[in-house]
Amino acid sequence: MSDQTEQTRDEAKQAEAVSTEPRKRGPLFSEADRANLRWFWSRYLRHRAKWLVVILLMILVQGLVYQQFLSMTENGLRVIFESGAVRDLVVVCVVVFGLFVLRGLMSFLVPIVAIRVSNAAVHDMRSDMIDHLMSLDLAYFERTRSGQILQRLVAQTQAIGGFVGIQLANAVRDLVTVVIVSGYLIWKNPILFGTAVVVLPFIIWVMNYVSDRVKDTQGQAEQARGDYMNGIEETVSGMRTVKIASQEEVESGRLKAGTRHLRDLSAKLQRTQALVMPSIDLSSAFVYVLVIGGGGYMVLSPQFDVDGAGIITFLLGMVMVFDPARLLAQFFGQLQSQLVILDRIRGIYDETPSIHDAPGAVSEFDTAGDIELKNIRFSYSPDQPLFRGLDMTFEGGKMSAIVGATGSGKTTILSLLSRLYDVQGGQITIGGKPIRDLKVRALRESFSVVAQDIVIFNNSIWENIRYVKPEASEEEVWRAAEAAEIADLIRARGGAEVGPKGAQLSGGQKQRIAIARAFLRDAPILLLDEATSALDQATEERIKSALDRLTKGKTTIVVAHRLSSVAEADRIFVLEAGALVEDGRHEELLARDGLYARLYQAQKKGYDGR
Repeated sequence: MSDQTEQTRDEAKQAEAVSTEPRKRGPLFSEADRANLRWFWSRYLRHRAKWLVVILLMILVQGLVYQQFLSMTENGLRVIFESGAVRDLVVVCVVVFGLFVLRGLMSFLVPIVAIRVSNAAVHDMRSDMIDHLMSLDLAYFERTRSGQILQRLVAQTQAIGGFVGIQLANAVRDLVTVVIVSGYLIWKNPILFGTAVVVLPFIIWVMNYVSDRVKDTQGQAEQARGDYMNGIEETVSGMRTVKIASQEEVESGRLKAGTRHLRDLSAKLQRTQALVMPSIDLSSAFVYVLVIGGGGYMVLSPQFDVDGAGIITFLLGMVMVFDPARLLAQFFGQLQSQLVILDRIRGIYDETPSIHDAPGAVSEFDTAGDIELKNIRFSYSPDQPLFRGLDMTFEGGKMSAIVGATGSGKTTILSLLSRLYDVQGGQITIGGKPIRDLKVRALRESFSVVAQDIVIFNNSIWENIRYVKPEASEEEVWRAAEAAEIADLIRARGGAEVGPKGAQLSGGQKQRIAIARAFLRDAPILLLDEATSALDQATEERIKSALDRLTKGKTTIVVAHRLSSVAEADRIFVLEAGALVEDGRHEELLARDGLYARLYQAQKKGYDGR
């Protein structure tokens, strides 16, 4: 899509968002709606145009069947009222039956083909969304609630698919029926038809009135639904805390409040849409009165060449027009809801990754070289800077440790090294090569990470270890498991799943899976972020030799809260509020009697007091 179209769409959305004046009734399709529809057509439907043509041709056959039915009905009525020939009546009945068999066949084939097209479009849309989500920066997922992502990827794409498939095909069928039958009625009696369409402006007004309010309410409903799904996800994932704190009633009340809010919005939406059908029904009644009165006058008056068969057929034709017209009006009300959903889906593509391969980026670099942070500036928010010119050097092939109070920036440094975030000033180099000049994939493949935030999938322990290296052999996985002291647990559990997010495992077992992953990946640079924080001292001692083997010959950066675990590091960096206040070996830092010494003595006193 062109930049101009994107700009128009963005401006239209911003204008709606910032307006504080009472909303005025807008057009049926806003500029943003048209841009979204063009995007959906060009991306998911245009290359399936041949199937859409097939659907349209079958729908045209359905419309022509109705027109021929009216013609045969008029002929049949004249046979009854005038000629009285049974043979002619039989012929009319056989032809009418054949016409409806043909329409029935088309009614069977149209949804089959339409569903095939819509399912393919939904599949492609979800695939594109998954690819796009995977390309987004970590920052997007940290500021976006998982319920909103789930809603867009699952519920909203399915809603669009169902609408495009069956509902849109039915709407086109209804439109074709209205056009073909109306054309036939105009040809038969233009005066009577012109009298009947006097209510058309009123129907258009009702559609605009309803669509404007549906769009507002649907937007609120989609936001509320996302909040509701996120609330459920938070409650389920935090059920351990809920149970321990005996907060079942609080969580139940919170979710029930969300349920009531959704109910009220759904009721409001349905009440608004419900205005369409009675309005159309009253309009239809008015039209039928006009047709019966005006048609009856034409039959009785010698000035018009109209008979009873013609008027009955005309009334039947008006029924065939107004019934699909009612459905069309309902469709346009539902269309406004789908336009809101489409805008929500399209909104994901407004998010663009800022971390990507620079032009000319390379894959080869000295992974054993020093890692240097030069005059680094970074903040998560503009009003709260974290690093204001940080300088650090992690020597290649040695173990460096980063310690400090919570919030001092320890884990952030690891995120900057692996380009989960980009620095906002300064430069990070590995072996003298700026990491911005390296391909992101090559950079990240040079790291093995054992983090405090461990992602465990609902699979076996074996498969959770192999996740970081799917092509690994059984021997490699077993070797990593033995090194991380988790092989016995694998033998005990076999292929049993570990539950959502590893719910059936202890914190220590999860961390040993993470350590086993690091052994299996065997990357040249090792990042340990509170790698043993969930291990008791006995278990930590058991795997200490394994960690020593893991770190041997590798550039290792350890983030630790327990200072005793980094006492043997070649160099320790002490951070406070994003600033480097001390660095050196363990003994040197204790001798200086600075921040590190105070933290160490406080921890030692805490352990001795137990």
